[in-house]
Amino acid sequence: MMHRIRLGVAGRTIAVLVVLGLAIFPVYWMFVTALSSDEELFSSSSVNILPNFSRFGVFAAALADGQVVTWLLNSLIVAAGTTVLSIGLGIPLGYALSRFTFRGKAAVGLALLFTQMLPEALLVVPLFAMFRRFDLLNSLHGLILADTAFALPVVSLILKGAIDGVPRDLDEAARVDGSRPPTVLARIILPLIAPAIAAAAVIAFFSAWNEYVFAVTFVFDKPLQPASVGVAGFIGEQDTSIQSIMAVGLLFTLPAVAFYLFAQRYVVSGMTAGAVKG
Repeated sequence: MMHRIRLGVAGRTIAVLVVLGLAIFPVYWMFVTALSSDEELFSSSSVNILPNFSRFGVFAAALADGQVVTWLLNSLIVAAGTTVLSIGLGIPLGYALSRFTFRGKAAVGLALLFTQMLPEALLVVPLFAMFRRFDLLNSLHGLILADTAFALPVVSLILKGAIDGVPRDLDEAARVDGSRPPTVLARIILPLIAPAIAAAAVIAFFSAWNEYVFAVTFVFDKPLQPASVGVAGFIGEQDTSIQSIMAVGLLFTLPAVAFYLFAQRYVVSGMTAGAVKG
C-alpha cells in the first residue's frame, strides 16, 4: 500500500515538473537567446543551452534606449485602463443580464457572443472611421476604449456566469431588509464573486497588453506606441538583431507575468473564502 502511495506521489511530482518545465522553457530560451552571440546562434555544430552572463549588457542596452521604457509604460497604462474600464462596465452589465428581465435581453446576450466571433481585422475599419470622427486617434485613451470594446463582452459574460451562481435567496433577503439593487450588488454579490472578478481582470489585462492590430492602426507617433508595436519595430528589412528582440521581448513579458502572479493570489484566496462560506 505504501509502495503504491509513493509511486502515486512520484508520478504526480514528475507530471507537475514536466508541465512546469514546458511553461517556463520558452521564457528561459528567450533569456538564453538574448545572451548568445551570433556565432552561438547560427552555429550548426553545437547548441548552447546555458546563458552567457558576460553578454548581460544587451538588457542594459535595451533599457538605455528610452523608447523601450516609454513603450512599456504605454502598455501598462493601456492595459491597466482597459482592465479598470472593462471591470467597471462589466460588473453592472453582468448583474443586469443575470438578475433582471428586460426587453431584448436575449438579443444583448447573443450580441455579446457575436462580437467574439469577429476578428479584430474586421473591426479596424469601422472603428478607425468612428475614432477619427471623435478625435480619438493617436491617443492612449482612444486605444483603451478600443481594447475595452473587445474585452468587455468576455468580461461581462464571465461575471454574469459568476453572478448566476450566487443564490437569489441572498438578494431577496437583502431586499427585505430594505437594500436597493446597487447595495445588494456592492455588499452581497461582489464579495462572493471576487475570484471571477480577478479572473476577468487577468483576461482583460492580457488582452490589452498583447493587443497589436488596434495599436498599430490607431497610434501613429512612436512615443505613444505600446510595447507590442515597439517590439515589432525591431524587425528590420535587411538587418534584425535577434538578441535585442529577445531582450526587449523578455522585458515585455515580465510585467505581465508579475501581474498574473499578483492576481493569482487573490483568485486562490477568493476561491478558499467561497469554499468556507459554502
